[in-house]
Amino acid sequence: MEIDIGIHKEDRAKIAEGLSRLLADSYTLYMTTHNFHWNVRGPMFNTLHQMFEGQYTELAEAVDLIAERIRALGFFAPGSYREFEKLSSLKQPENVPDAEGMIRVLLSNHEGVAKTARSVVPQADKASDEPTLDLLTQRLQLHEKTAWMLRSLLEK
Repeated sequence: MEIDIGIHKEDRAKIAEGLSRLLADSYTLYMTTHNFHWNVRGPMFNTLHQMFEGQYTELAEAVDLIAERIRALGFFAPGSYREFEKLSSLKQPENVPDAEGMIRVLLSNHEGVAKTARSVVPQADKASDEPTLDLLTQRLQLHEKTAWMLRSLLEK
């Protein structure tokens, strides 16, 4: 069935492609954060365990919103590890780092997700796709704030 929401199909396709990359990055960050929640150790265990739980819970909701926006634009959302690995700009660590290493990985990944989200803004803006712009703004605010909080943990 044809979609007639005031955004040309070509523009919707470009936006959906960018959102697919954002979804892949977000899901990769979700998995990394959940892994770190399970495996954190050391003097900051309780603080980081709770912090990581809040972060992966928020990411679980976010991936659903991003995937649903892709569907609303008329395209299928990627949904396999294979697709996410191809699309994501983030790399998962080979081993379980120590607590400080976890913070550094998550900091880098939140900044990476913010860059991916920001890269979709021009196309959504050009197409006057306000719902996607709103979603991107919310994601940017969250990832930039989380990066700031993680960065603060590393200051001596």
